[in-house]
Amino acid sequence: MAEHNQRQGMALLRELLDQAVAGRGRIAVVTGAIATGKSHLLYGLTEHAFEHGALALTATGSRAERDLPLGVLSQLVRNTPMMEQHRAVTLGLLQEGARAELAGETLDHVDVQIVDALCTVLLELSERCPLLITVDDAHHADRASQLCLAYLARRVKYAKIMLVFSAPDPHQRSLLHTDLLRQPHCRPVRLTHLSAEAVAQRVADRAGREAADRFAALCHELSGGNRLLVDALVEDYQATRAPGERYAEAVLTCLHSADPDLLLVARGLAVLGEPDGVARLLGVSEAAAAQALQALNRAGLLASGRFRHESARSAVLASLDAHDRVDLHRRAAELTYHEGAPATVVAEHLLLAGYAECTWTLSTLEEAAAQALRDGAVEPAIEYLKLAWQGCGDERRRARIATKLVRAKWRINPSSPAGHLAELTEALHKGHLGGGDAVVLAKALLWHGHVADARDVLDHVRELGELDREGLAELAVARAWLRGAWPSFLPHLPEPSEEEAGSPAHSLSVSRRIESAGALVRALAEGPRPETVATAERVLRGSRLDEMSMDTVESALLTLTYSGRPDRAAPWCDAFIDEAASRHAPSRQARLSAIRAEIGLRAGDLAAAARDARRALEIIPPGSWGVAVGAPLGALLLAGAAMSRHEECLPHVTQPVPEAMLETRFGLLYLHGKARFNLMAGQAEQALRDLRLCGELMAAWGLDSPEFIAWRVDAAESLVRLGEPDAARVLVEEQLAGCHRRSKRVHGMAMRVLAATGESRHRVMLLRQSAELLQAGGDKYELARTLFDLIEAYHAIGEYRRGGMLTRRARALAQECHADGLSRALSPGDDHDGAAPGVQPILSDAERRVAALAADGYSNRDISAKLYITISTVEQHLTRVYRKLNVSRRAELPSKLVSEHV
Repeated sequence: MAEHNQRQGMALLRELLDQAVAGRGRIAVVTGAIATGKSHLLYGLTEHAFEHGALALTATGSRAERDLPLGVLSQLVRNTPMMEQHRAVTLGLLQEGARAELAGETLDHVDVQIVDALCTVLLELSERCPLLITVDDAHHADRASQLCLAYLARRVKYAKIMLVFSAPDPHQRSLLHTDLLRQPHCRPVRLTHLSAEAVAQRVADRAGREAADRFAALCHELSGGNRLLVDALVEDYQATRAPGERYAEAVLTCLHSADPDLLLVARGLAVLGEPDGVARLLGVSEAAAAQALQALNRAGLLASGRFRHESARSAVLASLDAHDRVDLHRRAAELTYHEGAPATVVAEHLLLAGYAECTWTLSTLEEAAAQALRDGAVEPAIEYLKLAWQGCGDERRRARIATKLVRAKWRINPSSPAGHLAELTEALHKGHLGGGDAVVLAKALLWHGHVADARDVLDHVRELGELDREGLAELAVARAWLRGAWPSFLPHLPEPSEEEAGSPAHSLSVSRRIESAGALVRALAEGPRPETVATAERVLRGSRLDEMSMDTVESALLTLTYSGRPDRAAPWCDAFIDEAASRHAPSRQARLSAIRAEIGLRAGDLAAAARDARRALEIIPPGSWGVAVGAPLGALLLAGAAMSRHEECLPHVTQPVPEAMLETRFGLLYLHGKARFNLMAGQAEQALRDLRLCGELMAAWGLDSPEFIAWRVDAAESLVRLGEPDAARVLVEEQLAGCHRRSKRVHGMAMRVLAATGESRHRVMLLRQSAELLQAGGDKYELARTLFDLIEAYHAIGEYRRGGMLTRRARALAQECHADGLSRALSPGDDHDGAAPGVQPILSDAERRVAALAADGYSNRDISAKLYITISTVEQHLTRVYRKLNVSRRAELPSKLVSEHV
């Protein structure tokens, strides 16, 4: 059968109409897939018939009226112009034929005179005026009308009549269609969809040539040339530049105008997503499903048995009644399960059906969740586990599922699983929670600061007696982790039993977790060691952010950071942050960002450290961090203090923190950050109190590594500012004595403070040593601080030229670090009395703020209240300012300080 486009089809039909008008009756059967333009072609032919003096009689078959006897024939005859007496006879014949059909007789047995009389009416009319008789969707015509039309078709060969019938597909032939094609004066006209070139032209006609150049190829791919889909895609493109609402509506329009069997198969395909299994899902024969899929392919709705775009599939699913959709997904889950589909495929159907009532459904959901977590699909895993948890009636199994759910939710937000902790605690007391799950519960409770509850859980673990292998492994990991994170809680863990000590080796994953935690403890307790660094790097090389490895990665990164190798930790940390983002694990992103902030601080990259700390607190709000909030808060306070961002840091200082935090490593980081903030704000006494508490806890826990927190250096600086240089020198010398040769950064920091405790003539030498050590240690901010003090030391002994030579370098470092206070103090300015020409006396940021307010007329008490510092601190700052500026009273302070303050 030849195929035609719209233009060729119309030309052929016009030619046949001309022949019919000349007295040679013709028949045409127009076929084609959905939306190939059959109805449009018949309408156009009708318009052409009027222009050429032919009378057009039209009728349309309908699925809803296919049981109405002689319904289609009645449409034709009732529109026929005839004498009243003829009309009465004709209507009488129609009524008689309809009664016979309704009585159960077929027209094969009804008096043929009725059929002959009805056809005679049309044949006689054609003698007065040529007739064009069109029946659209003739396959939906009632059987009686089809028989009459077939009777007429056999008698029009020499009449001025043209019969035109349309049907959707040549592969769905009705009785009428088959009978007509046997007639020698019948011509088939099969329409096709638009070619790629025709689609491009259609897009250009509707949206312009530029749109056609950019969109036509995709439009043809998504429509298969289906005109309705093409036009819808053009509308979507003009609105959103992507397939959207109009395309989805057009797909549904095509399906609802098609045979119901096609719509049913389309719905089954939308549920399964794949053509395999559609027949079994719907309970139809494989042949019927295959035929329907072929028809949908020919219609342009599918390509290779699949929807051409996800929006089409989504539209079909959305059009389903909720009950039908749930039922289909439940059946699909059963089908895919019994046919051995992957667990995630089955679980997705279970999820959409909300069905978890059988044992196999729970196992499938758990397996799918485990696979999803391995693949980084955390949100689906949580949904699978939630459904399994809701549908599980066995309390012991429900507790196990709840533990998995806690672990999965932890990746998104550590506070979200808090609602399950009470349930798990209850399950523990009922004996429904295993040893390994109980240890996980204890760690979750500790994270949220529920120390007493965690202690109760571990007491229960002791009572369990012998633990299984998983319980022993979790206990060993917890023991290693607590040693470096919550050492004060370590005594509450059950002591290793003889069975545990003699148990077979742990799995590689567990061994790596223990090894990584142990390396961190050594770094915190012993300081930098080559073997510790090597262990951390080996662990990182073999790690990915899978279900159990976050603690492993975290401990290894911190080991490098606290071993004086932040430069090696940085690229690893960046790579893991990217992996956490790709795996949609915001909790891990936040924890890694907090580590990245610590790395940035030790490199002197203050802006990056502040950015990473803020990102950590944005991804997980402070209230959800639990006791671990001390890490990002401490880093943010340290960075803010170094950048002289007092006002920005103030809300973080007043941020409520869990009381239990001070029993953890995270509390030490917070105390250090708060102390630096107070020191920057001029509150040296408060800073000293925090630092001494920090030092006492580090000593008590055996985690007194200076590369972790060099608290003695900052405490000594606080004592210098409080006018106690001798006490400061004792602390610095103690720090230097315990400072490992490889801790060049801490050694350099200590030398800077040591210089401030001694005589002016020794300061230059000590500060130059400090600068050399910090240059090697890689901390640009601490190096800038040392250069600042070195410039001041040169000024103090009259070496202005040497000081001036360092100023540019110090300023560049300060600006690179975003140390705003240092940058302002080192900025070029006017000459001052007592200073060499072209040299600006250097004031610290705190000194500059106090001096500016004093120059503006504020009293010491007013300055104390305005800057939240003691009157004694104000007096100490002013004493140093007077000495540096070589003035004796506030009236002599430069007026420039006031303008800077304003």
